[in-house]
Amino acid sequence: MSHPESPHVAVVGGGPSGLMAAERLARAGVSVTVFEAKPSLGRKFLRAGIGGLNLTHGEPYEQFCARFGDRIDLLKPMLDAFPPAAVRAWAADLGVETFTGSSGRVFPVDMKAAPLLRAWVHRLRQAGVRLRLRHRWLGWNEASELRFTAPDGEFTLRPDATVLALGGASWPQLGSDAAWVPWLAARGVKVTPMQSANCGFEVEWSPHFQERFAGAEVKPVTLSYVDAQGEVHTRKGEFVVTEYGVEGSLVYALSRHLRDTLNRTGQATALLDLAPDRSPQAVLDAVARPRGARSMSSHLQSRLGLKGVKAALLREVLGAQGYADAMRVAHAVKALPLQIRSARPLREAISTAGGVGFESLDASLMLTALPGTFAAGEMLDWEAPTGGYLLTACLAQGRWVADGVLRYLQTHMLGLQKISQFK
Repeated sequence: MSHPESPHVAVVGGGPSGLMAAERLARAGVSVTVFEAKPSLGRKFLRAGIGGLNLTHGEPYEQFCARFGDRIDLLKPMLDAFPPAAVRAWAADLGVETFTGSSGRVFPVDMKAAPLLRAWVHRLRQAGVRLRLRHRWLGWNEASELRFTAPDGEFTLRPDATVLALGGASWPQLGSDAAWVPWLAARGVKVTPMQSANCGFEVEWSPHFQERFAGAEVKPVTLSYVDAQGEVHTRKGEFVVTEYGVEGSLVYALSRHLRDTLNRTGQATALLDLAPDRSPQAVLDAVARPRGARSMSSHLQSRLGLKGVKAALLREVLGAQGYADAMRVAHAVKALPLQIRSARPLREAISTAGGVGFESLDASLMLTALPGTFAAGEMLDWEAPTGGYLLTACLAQGRWVADGVLRYLQTHMLGLQKISQFK
């Protein structure tokens, strides 16, 4: 619990990073107020729980860390301090038991986000954290005080430290609208332009295919992509055909590479293996067998078990003439080229790439241009695929930034006795 003479920290943003920072600060004896623009906390967190809240991932830790790409050197100390096992222990301490699914993803036993969030908010209130809803941050005034608008009007605040956990720019209706970008940029903080991450991509389907197969799941398949450096990125899983193109976990896993190529060249081609458990030679042998009067669709179903949307994808990409050529079909079953036209808009993406550059932060995630102001979560310039990686990293950053705030307060508020560094 905080004490009357405790320093006051303002946490701006009521998502996972902000709430985790608030929890750790409050347990160390700091007075904490969370300001959230929306009428309730954790709206994107709850949205992520539709269909099952994916808290973290159970794969080997080294493999887990590899999912963060070129940002892992910056993020790894934070993940080391709060790895997937710690996420599960934290959830269990809130009364939420978890299990590991067949894909390695970790979920609450009841698959729901709301019970965990309720227990978390109760813990925060018990720790003395003040929660101010419908309080929208408006940047700073000329005196460098925080400006807020609330139901009863505008006010200013000068806390002893500030944690910004404002999210990126995806799903703006849930609160992450990136309104903060010009305010930070005006104060010398480098903000990389935001782009869609974990998003769908547009593919030009024929009207017939679009009408008949939009919404169809394609599984199991393998999706491969060769980046500009010649590195092959391959994932096995499933995706969904949509009216505009493709989406789903398999597509999201490669979204960074596809997006970067689209930005560089304006086009990208991914290769789809429709029979990932069969060798190229086995596929060739099966397709090359005489089919007599049977159609190619019947032949593929009989010999390879390919039917429905998988067979339709072959015909869609190869065309009627190519679909009648056994050699072309056999090759396409193992390497069907999908021509990617563009990424879907940022407002539709699950998460954001871009944001506050790490060169504008110190090792504690304090903004070097704004001493005493820290930033964490999706508003920073990093990304990861879905699968529990995003949420784990946001929670880890919330804890990390709280420890940085504690060190800052201890250093800059001489004689402070009430703060205890939380081990």
